[in-house]
Amino acid sequence: MPKNTPKKKAAPARGKKKSAKKAPAKKQGLAAIFAPEEGWRSILSGETLRFVLGLVLLLLSVFVAISILSLYSSGAHDQSVLEAGGGKAANWGGMLGARCADLFVNQYFGVCAILIPTFGILLSMRLMNTYRVRLWKWFLNLGIIMVWGSVALSLCSQEFFPSSIRNMAFSWGGLHGNSVRDMLMENLGLTGALLVLGFLALLYLIYLSSETVRILKNILTSPKTVVNKLKKNPADKASDNDDDTFDDEGDTDLQDDDEEEDDGEGSDENEEATVVDLGTITGEEDKIDHTKAGLDMGMDIVNSLDGEDNQADANADDDTAGGDNQADEAPGDDSYESLPPYDPRKDLEHYKFPTPDLLKKYDNGDAAIDMEEHNANKEHIVKILADFGVRITNIRATVGPTITLYEVTPAAGIRINKIKNLSDDIALALRAVGVRIIAPIPGKGTIGIEVPNRKPRIVSMESLIVSRRFQESDYELPIALGKTITNEVFMVDLAKMPHLLVAGATGQGKSVGLNAIVTSLLYKKHPAELKIVMVDPKKVEFSVYSPLENFFLAKTADTEEPIITDVTKVVATLKSLCQLMDHRYDLLKRAKARNIKEYNAKFLARRLNPKNGHEYMPYIVIIIDEFGDLIMTAGKEVELPIARIAQLARAVGMHMVIATQRPTTNIITGTIKANFPARMAFKVSSMIDSRTILDRPGANQLVGKGDMLFLSGNEPVRVQCAFVDTPEVESINEFISSQQGYLHAYELPEVQVESDDMGGGTRDAGPLDPLFEEAARLIVIHQQGSTSLIQRKMGLGYNRAGRIMDQLEQMGIVGPSRGAKPREVFLPDDVALNAHLEAHMS
Repeated sequence: MPKNTPKKKAAPARGKKKSAKKAPAKKQGLAAIFAPEEGWRSILSGETLRFVLGLVLLLLSVFVAISILSLYSSGAHDQSVLEAGGGKAANWGGMLGARCADLFVNQYFGVCAILIPTFGILLSMRLMNTYRVRLWKWFLNLGIIMVWGSVALSLCSQEFFPSSIRNMAFSWGGLHGNSVRDMLMENLGLTGALLVLGFLALLYLIYLSSETVRILKNILTSPKTVVNKLKKNPADKASDNDDDTFDDEGDTDLQDDDEEEDDGEGSDENEEATVVDLGTITGEEDKIDHTKAGLDMGMDIVNSLDGEDNQADANADDDTAGGDNQADEAPGDDSYESLPPYDPRKDLEHYKFPTPDLLKKYDNGDAAIDMEEHNANKEHIVKILADFGVRITNIRATVGPTITLYEVTPAAGIRINKIKNLSDDIALALRAVGVRIIAPIPGKGTIGIEVPNRKPRIVSMESLIVSRRFQESDYELPIALGKTITNEVFMVDLAKMPHLLVAGATGQGKSVGLNAIVTSLLYKKHPAELKIVMVDPKKVEFSVYSPLENFFLAKTADTEEPIITDVTKVVATLKSLCQLMDHRYDLLKRAKARNIKEYNAKFLARRLNPKNGHEYMPYIVIIIDEFGDLIMTAGKEVELPIARIAQLARAVGMHMVIATQRPTTNIITGTIKANFPARMAFKVSSMIDSRTILDRPGANQLVGKGDMLFLSGNEPVRVQCAFVDTPEVESINEFISSQQGYLHAYELPEVQVESDDMGGGTRDAGPLDPLFEEAARLIVIHQQGSTSLIQRKMGLGYNRAGRIMDQLEQMGIVGPSRGAKPREVFLPDDVALNAHLEAHMS
């Protein structure tokens, strides 16, 4: 609706008077630029300069629009060219267009970034005075649509689009949309995020037209009203639109009807046409009042929207800051216990576990049971035993993936030792790589002779994952290692072992065994329930797991790489784990729980308030690939914290898996063996190495390629380890890393590195914590230098409280750590603290 109809009626007359005075008319646009009497000096004139700037802006906007549209067909190629830092781009705008499209679409607002050059085109039209628009209206509306659409497309592409559309070579929502989507999903979940987007869209429609409110009321009152609304005659519709924010002639408020009038005849003609269209409307003054009222209402809604958005942002910040301790704002224990049970998986509510189709299936049809081979082996075994005077009454075979177990029942009066010493003779007769004799088989009255198959079968990890035993397992830390001789899935619980020692010669399957351990945990545990510390001195074995940094991996704050490869970082990490272990024991003591299972059960039941320093404890698995290299490099500095963790950490959910290819006594010492009761031995070169690992021979008689002995009790079990190839591991990691994860890896406590030339307060720890002074007064008042005191009294997390304690030590307020005892407080009262702070902070 026009804002000032009388002005528009009077406009033609004023325009005619001005045009009468301006004879000859002044040339405009290109005519003014190339007129010989004007010359290039005309460019400096205001009107011509605006035209030139508008023309340049038009060309730039069209170029940006073409580049963005080209991204949808050439994005994959251009992305690889940009990442490579050179090459020929397929974008219609060349390399510059590819960079421009990547900036606006992938880095800013996704698909909705096309509205940026759209507004540039409108602005250029206004500068060139070829099309009149109300710029602030277009800017406001296009900005709202672009910001809202960026988030909406990012959410829909992740949750509802098929994978073929979701994984196109451009970002649907851009960096802005993905960031806001992650914040909404983390704090509100999918339903809450959809409700927020729908509510904002509804408010925007209300801002555009008050008719939206009337339609909503009709929908909420009765469906018949909507039908009647659609059946209304045109006269009724005209009366209904009296208080609409849209103009009656069809133009919305986006059109510039009350801008200052130019002197050109074209604008006067437009105004005359507008007056003619409105000539049949009566009550023009009333309509002007209604229009103003509609505009005022729209601006009030926008202002209220701004206030609500600011409040929502503040609430989101508060939620993010308190995300680790969900009940920090609980007024008391009673109100906290009345809350529903705590669910740690809510942190990543939409996390999806890896699917079995990521693993490879192996066709073992060609390696079917060869009955001729086994019958021949039976005959050879009976013959060789008879040649040495050993009579048997029965023999039967159990065929496994790589090994066949022949169980023989000796006749009465036959000594077992006579059969034990015949392993080499049987291997010679069968032409086998190696034969292992179990005399006797525990629980049976038979003697076992294990003979390798000529055509071994591959045990795939996929066959273990899809097995019923693995799927229905209730182990805390389930590990599916392979299959036994009887073709049964072999599983163990790392939480009950509680630590595992893996050893074997190079190339015998040790690294594949570690991959099987990690893969089992990834398929069964949620990122909120498990954290893994990976130590890889060789720098190549665990690098494939780097994409899991924001999901499962844990490291200290000063460690840049997700996989720890530096020996000095290994020592600091082990000390940090010892510190975390002590902290967890303190929490168990305060909670009156004996182990992590009891503690987490109380925490999930809301019986432990995070406001008092309690927190959910995920299991932590420490995997060291080449323990021998660490011992040779750091020696006791590494062995002592490992032994301490192995002795004490079981109760607080910290378990170790260490592997070495040099199972010698100076590496696998008595202390290590005593604290690692579970052993996994692959083929070794000598009997001495086998005795070092298993305290018995047998590992030297294995056939290699994943053939192993697992010892967690009295007798070892022979298992064919599952084969996990590197492409399978990469597929699993890619599947996990493509989902929403945490902002960073799980942070282990900071440990101050000791140095001879480092005095108190000389290390620069960066800016002081905002709560540093408050914590200092708390420590001085209580005369107790304890991190847990800061946690309880100030409601902080352990990591932040530990950093504040380090800063207090560097400032000279408290002394160094004394193990389980509180730190010494150097200042007696608050007066001394004020003087100390003034002296050191001035």
